[in-house]
Amino acid sequence: MQATINSGDTAWILASGALVLFMTPGLALFYGGMVRAKSALNMMMMSFAAMGVTSIIWVLYGYSLAFGKSHHGIIGGFDHLGLGGTLDQTVGPEGHQIPTLAFAMFQMTFAIITVALLSGAIADRAKYGSWVLFVAIWITLVYLPVAHWVFASQNGEGGWIVDHLHALDFAGGLVVEINSGAAALALAIVLGKRDGFKRDPMRPHNMPLVLLGAGALWFGWFGFNAGSALSAGQLAATAMINTQIATAAASMTWVAYEKYRDGKATTLGVASGAVAGAVAITPACGYLNPLGALILGLIAGVVSAWAVTRKYKYGYDDSLDVVGVHGVGGILGMLSIGIFATVTANVAGANGLFFHGGISQLDRQLFAVVVVALFSFGATWFIATAIQKTIGFRVFRDDELTGLDTTYHAESAYDITGNSNRY
Repeated sequence: MQATINSGDTAWILASGALVLFMTPGLALFYGGMVRAKSALNMMMMSFAAMGVTSIIWVLYGYSLAFGKSHHGIIGGFDHLGLGGTLDQTVGPEGHQIPTLAFAMFQMTFAIITVALLSGAIADRAKYGSWVLFVAIWITLVYLPVAHWVFASQNGEGGWIVDHLHALDFAGGLVVEINSGAAALALAIVLGKRDGFKRDPMRPHNMPLVLLGAGALWFGWFGFNAGSALSAGQLAATAMINTQIATAAASMTWVAYEKYRDGKATTLGVASGAVAGAVAITPACGYLNPLGALILGLIAGVVSAWAVTRKYKYGYDDSLDVVGVHGVGGILGMLSIGIFATVTANVAGANGLFFHGGISQLDRQLFAVVVVALFSFGATWFIATAIQKTIGFRVFRDDELTGLDTTYHAESAYDITGNSNRY
């Protein structure tokens, strides 16, 4: 007998999937405004390439390897190739069942935004064709295994992090944030520094575009986090308000830190702070109470603002601060669960140190963070190095100086010739 589908929960997951998909064009705006004008379109194209390539892979085999029957907690099987066996199936507990295809669509959007984030680390200097190839390989070899480890709960027989280690990650602190942060560091190292790094200012060319993108990300993040409850109930409400609280708090502490450090609070700072807060609360949004979310947001804004400056000290060119925002923010969020989590927010969670839960959950969180970070960094370094040594990943210096919009796309983000009415 076919299970009864909960129409309210289904509607919420469909809407959440659309919200998360909207985040990738939002990221394109955010990143596009942060780079120099000569490579703005190329930066946006990298996000759209992530949408296209990842969607194809997800249908062919991605969903199956991420959520198919687990093989020793490492990877899923081939039982859902081409999304086979999903058309009339449901997922979820009794009374809260949704179509499997709704869940598959929701999870697809997570894969898309994760790989799109990586483009920020290599802005202004990556060959477009090589990036497209990288997306396909990285999704296959890095994202799908990590997604299986963390998200594929199968009654104790699924992914090793969720069903065996019992580390908690509500909406993707490991899968999206730490995964992308570690991978971004590897990419930045392999491709090397932009010409003029630490010499030229390389300021964002369009701050209104950055703010628009940040606003789109903030909006879409409600689907990201609250949608991960997979039902339209109390847990989704908790995740949603926690997301708002942490995002808002971090945006304020980032600019407060800027004011203290530099004497000025910047629009880039308020936008980056908002993203940092949303990142930090992502794994914890369904396990913390609102006060815990506030504390996490206040901390995340300051720590991430400090972290993004480390690239100048250590000499890696993470162009748009993926490591400092997503990597560091994701770590803060994961570890906060071991400190501030409470079963009053989610009975399926745990009590952290602050709620007399002991150190065991914090140990689990830390172990998961270390394993995912090391795996993502190592695998990404290998993939990027292989591409660089074969077809080449980094653009030629002349192309970089000219701008990738012209050299790779024969377009310009802005017509400054005065000849726009001739054609």
